[in-house]
Amino acid sequence: MSSSCQGLLDALKDCLKHSDCVMKQGNLPSDCLKNHIEELPEECRSLRKATFECKRGMLDMRKRFRGNIV
Repeated sequence: MSSSCQGLLDALKDCLKHSDCVMKQGNLPSDCLKNHIEELPEECRSLRKATFECKRGMLDMRKRFRGNIV
């Protein structure tokens, strides 16, 4: 389904697992996402924003008819 955000979520999870915040500092990925966002690489931050926009687009009635741009 074109409006699914699963691909972005999987990419974000993979990026978080391989970030220094998780690998070197030993934090949980959820903790890095909530409290250490400034320590994440730019790729993870952009995936986080894209995931947020995708989820928000699923609630927007105009985009529900047109489809989410993934």
